[in-house]
Amino acid sequence: MAASKDPRPCSMADALALVGEKYSLLVLREVCLGNTRFEQLVRNIGAPRDILATRLRRLVDAGILTRRAYSERPQRFEYRPTQAGLELEPVLMTLMAWGDRHLRKDDDRPMVFEHVCGNELVPVVTCASCGDQVRHEDVRAHPQAPGWTVAGPSAA
Repeated sequence: MAASKDPRPCSMADALALVGEKYSLLVLREVCLGNTRFEQLVRNIGAPRDILATRLRRLVDAGILTRRAYSERPQRFEYRPTQAGLELEPVLMTLMAWGDRHLRKDDDRPMVFEHVCGNELVPVVTCASCGDQVRHEDVRAHPQAPGWTVAGPSAA
């Protein structure tokens, strides 16, 4: 089957177009950890400098990070998460937890986060209305884009 020239309208696809590029989420990980300067990001991510600069520019342009000069000579910048960037942090935590469960052994986790309550953070997605944990079998999709159903375009 050929790819559609008009794929399903989707906020997930829109978000991935922005933060799904290689190194983008790792930039956000580092900035949320407090590593805000270019040299720290290069060292901790391992990205080529030119690609890292491109990712940073794109994340700043999208309003996920802000850029602030901390030195005039030579001119140097640091990067901080905006509110939109901070709202991606739970996505990072959930992705990390998935990687810990499915790609690593229990004793081979490179990072553990502690919640303010003093316990290890184990992120779960919950319903904001009822507080229950979200499970696949409890969720129903209701496409809002005109001409689309769960199965695809309604007029194929």
